[in-house]
Amino acid sequence: MGTTGLSADPIEYRRRLGEQEDPQIDAWVQELLRDVSKRRGIVRAVEGFRSAARLSEPEFEHVFASGGGAPATLGRDAAGHLLVPTISLYALVPGLRARARDARDRLIEYLVACFDELVYV
Repeated sequence: MGTTGLSADPIEYRRRLGEQEDPQIDAWVQELLRDVSKRRGIVRAVEGFRSAARLSEPEFEHVFASGGGAPATLGRDAAGHLLVPTISLYALVPGLRARARDARDRLIEYLVACFDELVYV
């Protein structure tokens, strides 16, 4: 495996992610959000990101809007799960960077939290 490829375990993966530049981390998170929403649904994508990034629902809404997501598109499904349009998930990355001093660590945490998801692909 190359130095930027997947590794056999999440510990090595986290280490390799730490060596990457911010634009690469951002691109991988945006791609992963899109891919997870396609395979597992938007609810899982939102919940996974919120959990890894340690965002409450109001914080998630602020991050989404700060990244360019249209606040009027936030909604809930019939079960009450927070939703955003899949096409707007990209906004979470610049929004988190704008709102959290430790955004890089939180974005890496999301990638590591999805390690098994990445291996699945």
